[in-house]
Amino acid sequence: MTLINNIFWIIVITFLPFLELRASIPYGILILKMHWIPVFIIAVIANIIIGPLVYFFLDRVIHIFLKMKFIDNLYQKYVDKTQKNIHQYVEKYGEAALAIFIGIPLPGTGVYTGALAAYLIGMDYKKLIVSTIFGVLIAGIIVTAVVLTGATALNSFIKTF
Repeated sequence: MTLINNIFWIIVITFLPFLELRASIPYGILILKMHWIPVFIIAVIANIIIGPLVYFFLDRVIHIFLKMKFIDNLYQKYVDKTQKNIHQYVEKYGEAALAIFIGIPLPGTGVYTGALAAYLIGMDYKKLIVSTIFGVLIAGIIVTAVVLTGATALNSFIKTF
């Protein structure tokens, strides 16, 4: 594959919900055999872009769907649940709470969920961007460190001929 193709696939994987850079960084380093620095930079930048895009989309488009009673009912239940679970932490710890939520690379966390949560609790767009940047950097560092140390540890157990 060419460098352009590699970059393309890292971005595509990063833009997939529930995968994000948790999958694109290992893919770039372990499968594409790229150096970790460009993989980290590409995945982090692509992942940071997602937060404002999701927030903007929700802010501009969700109102169209809320005109349907069924969707509005589901939405209101989800908003209530999210506000109950997350709002207290954001009120207490500010953007740091959202950054940590985005930065913990576990299923159900990440930029998509963080941007949705920020929108549902009425967080300011600028605060979302700050939280997204720090959260993605945290996640990128954690995932990259795990991949690099895991790959090194794995190589010590594999005998090469």
